[in-house]
Amino acid sequence: KLYMEKGKEEYIRHQQANQDKPLPPGTAFAFIQAVQYVNEKILESNPSEKDLFDILVLSNNSPESGMRIINSAKHYGLEISKFCFVSDEDSTQYLKSHRVKLFLSADRTDVCNALRRGVSSALVFQQEVQAPSTPLRVVFDGDAVLFSDETDQVFREQGLEGALQYERAMEAVPMGEGPLKAFAMHLGKMRKKFSQEKSPIRTYLVTARGGRDMGIRAIKTLREWGLAIDEAFFMDGAPKGPILAQIQPHIFFDDGLHNIQGAQDMGVPSAWVP
Repeated sequence: KLYMEKGKEEYIRHQQANQDKPLPPGTAFAFIQAVQYVNEKILESNPSEKDLFDILVLSNNSPESGMRIINSAKHYGLEISKFCFVSDEDSTQYLKSHRVKLFLSADRTDVCNALRRGVSSALVFQQEVQAPSTPLRVVFDGDAVLFSDETDQVFREQGLEGALQYERAMEAVPMGEGPLKAFAMHLGKMRKKFSQEKSPIRTYLVTARGGRDMGIRAIKTLREWGLAIDEAFFMDGAPKGPILAQIQPHIFFDDGLHNIQGAQDMGVPSAWVP
C-alpha cells in the first residue's frame, strides 16, 4: 500500500527502518506452513529423501529492502531455500530456471506472464486467514483450472443444453490440460510417497459441473492422467462457500471471481486463475 501511494523510495526507506519488525502473515502463509509439514513427514519416513517441496520467494524489491522479508521468514521459522530480489520488470522470466511448479502473486500482470510461460500460477487476494490444521489440503476447481476451458467455451456459445450435449458426445475423450494441471500432478507425485491412510496431503475437486451429466468425463480424465483426488464435489452450480468452509483448505483455486468471493466470505485462502 505504501509503495502504491508514496512510491518506491518511501517504501524502501520504510522497509529498511523496520527491517527487524516481522511482517504479518499473508494469505499463503498457512499454505507454506502446511507444505513444510509435508516435508517433515517425508523426512520422518526417509531421512535421506532429497525430493522435497522447495519454497522460493521471488520479489521485485531491492536486496536492501528485502532484508525485512528474510528476517520475517526467520522469525516465523519458514524454511525458504531461495530468496530472489530482482529489479527486472518481468521477474517471472526466472521461474523456469528454478523449475517452479506453482507461482503465487498478488500482481495480476506477473500471474498472467507466468501462465504464458507455462507455469501453474494464480492471483492471491490479501485477507485475514485463520491457520487451518494439517494435513495440507488443496482444492481445485475443474474447468479452466484443472481441466481446459473447452466446455466453458461451448457453454458461453450454446448455453447449458449445448454444453450437456457436448459432454455426452465427448464422454470417452479426456479433457485437455488446465493451467494448474502441472501443479496438481506434482502434488500427486509427492502424495505417492505415502499410503493413502498416512498421507499428509489431501486434494479435492470442487466443480460447478453436475455429477449426473458432466461428472463422468471429469472422473475419466483424472483416471487417464493417473491423478488421484481424495474427494470430488459436483455442485451443479450451487455456491461453493459452504463446502469449502467444511473442508478448510490451505488454498482454493478457481477461475470464477464470484467463487473466490464466496470462499473469502468463509475465511478460506483463495487464489484466482485468470
